[in-house]
Amino acid sequence: MTQHAWPHSPTAFRICVVGSGYVGLTAGACLAYLGHTVVCTDVSVSRVDDLRSGRLHLVEEGLPELVRSMVDAGRLSFSTDNIAGSRDADFVFLCLPTPQDADGSADLQLMLEVAAEIGPHLRPGTVVVDKSTVPVGTSRLVAQELGRPDVSVASNPEFLAEGRAVRDFLHPDRVVIGSDDPVTSRRVAALYQRLDTHVITTDASSAETIKYAANAYLAVRLSFVNSMASICEAAGADISAVMDGVGSDHRIGPAFLAPGPGWGGSCFPKDTSALLHTSLSCGFDFTLLHAATDYNREHQRWMVSKIEAAVDGVRGSVVALWGLTFKAGTDDVRDSPAVEIARQLTEAGYVVRAFDPAASRPVDGVTMCTSAVNACRDARVLVVATEWPEFRDVDLERAGRVMAARSVVDMRNLLDPETVLSHGFSYDGVGRGHLSVRRYVPTPVPA
Repeated sequence: MTQHAWPHSPTAFRICVVGSGYVGLTAGACLAYLGHTVVCTDVSVSRVDDLRSGRLHLVEEGLPELVRSMVDAGRLSFSTDNIAGSRDADFVFLCLPTPQDADGSADLQLMLEVAAEIGPHLRPGTVVVDKSTVPVGTSRLVAQELGRPDVSVASNPEFLAEGRAVRDFLHPDRVVIGSDDPVTSRRVAALYQRLDTHVITTDASSAETIKYAANAYLAVRLSFVNSMASICEAAGADISAVMDGVGSDHRIGPAFLAPGPGWGGSCFPKDTSALLHTSLSCGFDFTLLHAATDYNREHQRWMVSKIEAAVDGVRGSVVALWGLTFKAGTDDVRDSPAVEIARQLTEAGYVVRAFDPAASRPVDGVTMCTSAVNACRDARVLVVATEWPEFRDVDLERAGRVMAARSVVDMRNLLDPETVLSHGFSYDGVGRGHLSVRRYVPTPVPA
């Protein structure tokens, strides 16, 4: 087990984190690492029991070790009692789900219920911090539910990428704090005084908008890259070379320039939908973001058409799917493009056999397999849907021997095309127009 040393903050605070999901657990463990005393609460008795025993309900690099070390150090504890956890706290972090409502807006019911629950029991001077991704105006709504003029509210949005959440929390690009009270902003900033980062303090509405704006921009950027991949295929260009040239421009940068099967996950679809709802409520038609979300769905249909072409449209064909999570490094399949593509394939009459190193939740209509090679049994095409690095090391010869036909659709451009071809497979990537759909042609043996 990795041993963690932790800094002793000159100003240590008592913190209650309400909600021990992905954001809450990461925030709680990392705040404890920064020297504070933290209790994380959750409505799930089984989850709290597991956390007390050192068992985590999610896959996140470095988080299990950090949680265990902070519990052992007496800095981190868990409870099912929101009132008891927050009664003596200097800060209460609300890390609660804000799922997408039927009209696309963020559902704040749980957050407001918790605010009403804990409001009467907070000490004067407590700061309640909205850590969840919430629409503009949520801080004011939380303050109303608290009903405490002697308690302040701040927005402190999270910018955690699944698979690297601990690193993102402890080495952030920036910390954003929003409050209409400068004293409250300074108090929240003090929680992060050990971090070497840029702290942005602003009003609550601006802080709430920053998170949505960041995710919306990244979604548009990814849709742009996937659109360019289509052009590269038609023009005979290589998307990797094109994006290397684009990302080398200091005004653009290299991040989020890799093509794939479309964007998804727990944040982008929900947050873009919420921002679209907010923009309409403000009287603005955000056509650019509409186009990005529409194209994302179209792009996924394009991926399905590639797979269908690889099996010559023969319904009933077995499709081997490597990966179900929305990206590598997590067990999260929420709004995963791989799952959506699997759904479209099964509805069209294809048989999908899938393997993922982390995903454990069953997917309707998909046969879950115990290994990457096992998923290939009787398949007419192998589809790389998630960029797990271990897929590069799978023995393609073994996989090919159990397949009905040797064909690869690499939706992540993860595999080396020449290696794939050398094992007798056809190869089709994303935006690799310089390769087109290449078939293996054996080198003639001299007479």
